[in-house]
Amino acid sequence: QVQLVESGGGLVQAGGSLRLSCAASGLSSSIAVMGWYRQGPGNQRDWVATINSRGTTNYADSVKGRFTISRDNAKNTMYLQMDALRPEDTSVYYCHAVGLLPTPNEYWGQGTQVTVSS
Repeated sequence: QVQLVESGGGLVQAGGSLRLSCAASGLSSSIAVMGWYRQGPGNQRDWVATINSRGTTNYADSVKGRFTISRDNAKNTMYLQMDALRPEDTSVYYCHAVGLLPTPNEYWGQGTQVTVSS
């Protein structure tokens, strides 16, 4: 089992920055891929970015060039640096992980609110 806890959300003005963190515990060494998703009011949960165990990253077009995903394997923590924030980035941001042990499974954090004011 893997447990994920997000932190770092909050209120920021448009153009500002925030850094989200996701701390993994449990069988964190079995995690193959980690990522961030977001869900606005009345919307589906959308993919934002992923990073694998080798550090390969991928981003949704809507955040490419503004957000940076990173991972500190020694601290079992993933980050999302969000710069040049826009009001449309307002959402609950969720940490996601795919673990391989004891059986392949996916895990979600509880979510952290990010609000960008215009």
